[in-house]
Amino acid sequence: MKRRTLTSVVAGAAILALTLTGCGSAGNAVPEGSATMWTISGATEPIIKESVSRWNAAHENESIKIDSFADDAFKTKVRTAIGAGEGPTFIYGWGGGVLRDYVEAGEVEDLTDFLKENPEVSERYLQSVLATGQVDGKTYGLPNGANTPVMIYFNKKVFDDAGVTPPKTWDDLLKLVKVFNDKGIAPFSLGGQSKWPNLMWLQYLTDRIGGPEVFQAVIDGKPGAWSNPAIIKALSMIQELVDAGGFVNGFSSIAADSGADRALLHTGKAAMLMQGAWAYPTFKTDAPQFVKDDNLGFAPFPTVAGGTGDPKNIVGNPSNFWSISSKATPEQKKAALAYLKDGMFDAEYTKQLIDTGSVPVVTGVEDQLKKSEDADFLTFTYNLASNAPHFQLSWDQALPSTQGDAMLTNLDQIFLKKITPEEFATNMNKTLGK
Repeated sequence: MKRRTLTSVVAGAAILALTLTGCGSAGNAVPEGSATMWTISGATEPIIKESVSRWNAAHENESIKIDSFADDAFKTKVRTAIGAGEGPTFIYGWGGGVLRDYVEAGEVEDLTDFLKENPEVSERYLQSVLATGQVDGKTYGLPNGANTPVMIYFNKKVFDDAGVTPPKTWDDLLKLVKVFNDKGIAPFSLGGQSKWPNLMWLQYLTDRIGGPEVFQAVIDGKPGAWSNPAIIKALSMIQELVDAGGFVNGFSSIAADSGADRALLHTGKAAMLMQGAWAYPTFKTDAPQFVKDDNLGFAPFPTVAGGTGDPKNIVGNPSNFWSISSKATPEQKKAALAYLKDGMFDAEYTKQLIDTGSVPVVTGVEDQLKKSEDADFLTFTYNLASNAPHFQLSWDQALPSTQGDAMLTNLDQIFLKKITPEEFATNMNKTLGK
């Protein structure tokens, strides 16, 4: 499939993105010319920062300067900066089509030989996750975090008060919508302003209805792939859910970055929330008593009657990844590779991830998960990923940047009932092969 160069991908991005300020930094007392690292704010941010601080304390000549940014701002900033030749040494990403954009533009280092020379690094990771950082059989990104499938979170107290249980089928879900609306409680919270949370609904429904082959045709650039009946039906079901009052009023003005979608759940104003496993650590931070009182429940996405997709399939992000900029200086590259080899996933890094309520993407952690105070969630998440026949990467990362952006914009219009499923397909089919 033909793809544009990275320069054309970011040509229309706002110049202001280059001047966005970070949400904080650590390890700033480092020599000029040190390797630079940009990451996103959130529950794992302190872990990464502490890891860098430990590294800098022990490696004065291979130091790293780290800055963090809010998720939505970061995605624009990093693509714009890389296109302008001003990107960081460590490029934070999710793999997929965005990584391919960087590879085809010659912006990231091929790490294949590095792994051959340091087989212990490759053996550290779950191999299925490691594969997400590969493009055409070569490795350009190494996992740096947790396994994060998407699931349905629910407020146990709200459910108990209503005398209901989590949905196992789509029909169950629609019945719950009426139950909670009758009680004046929003069935689902949704951070629609951020747009990417909308995508989880389209992904799961499409996979449940038609299986992973449907989206694979989009990835392959097959003409008319977005018009697949499974996608049209999934979009129609989303709009039916909107019509039924399935989402909180004003969802299009709620931002996921601020945690407003999660707050609606733990305050009892919404009964359910579709989010990734990355949300659990933030629940622990934002609503510790809610989690401690065992009021946070979690369940897999329900089945869809007549669907051909395996109900054990999951969507989300196998992990986040570090890629190394090809534009970095030799000294910066040397420091970056040294950190990837000896700084990533040391015992403290892995322990801290587990302590936050995350499942590290490394081997040999099962016993640690079982002993954690978050054992129920960690085991649920680990099993969800381990038992899945197919783990589909978030579409906005699996697709090239231009297509991913267009998809989120058009999907926003679907949720707002401003376009039809057929119009969505027509608009998106025009992006294929670009």
